[in-house]
Amino acid sequence: MNMKNSKTSKVNSKATDLTQRNRRARRYWTAATVFAVFLMSATPALAASDPLTIVNNLSDFIFSIIKALGVIILGWGIVQVGMSIQSHDASQRTQGFLCLFGGLLIAFAKEILTSIGAV
Repeated sequence: MNMKNSKTSKVNSKATDLTQRNRRARRYWTAATVFAVFLMSATPALAASDPLTIVNNLSDFIFSIIKALGVIILGWGIVQVGMSIQSHDASQRTQGFLCLFGGLLIAFAKEILTSIGAV
C-alpha cells in the first residue's frame, strides 16, 4: 500500500505541476496579449499647435449661436410690431420695438464689441 500511495502522490504532484504550468502560461500569454493590444490601439494625441486657435474657434462658435438667437428675437420683434400696427395697440407696439432693437443688439453683439475694442 505504501507503494501505491507513493505512485499516487507522484501522479498528483505531476498533475499539480502541469496545472500550475498551464496557469502560468495562460497568465503570461494573457498579459502579453493585453500588452500587445494596448500597444496597437495607442493613438497619438492630435493637439493643436496653437492653443489660441482653439479659443478663437470656440469664441466664433459661441458668437454664431448668439447671433442666431438674436436673429430669432429680431424676427419675433418684427412680428410683434406688425401685429401691433394691425390691432392699434400701443403697448404691444412698444414691446415689439423693444424686442426688435434687442434682437438687433444681440445679433450684432460681436461686431459691436469688436468696434469698441472689447473683443
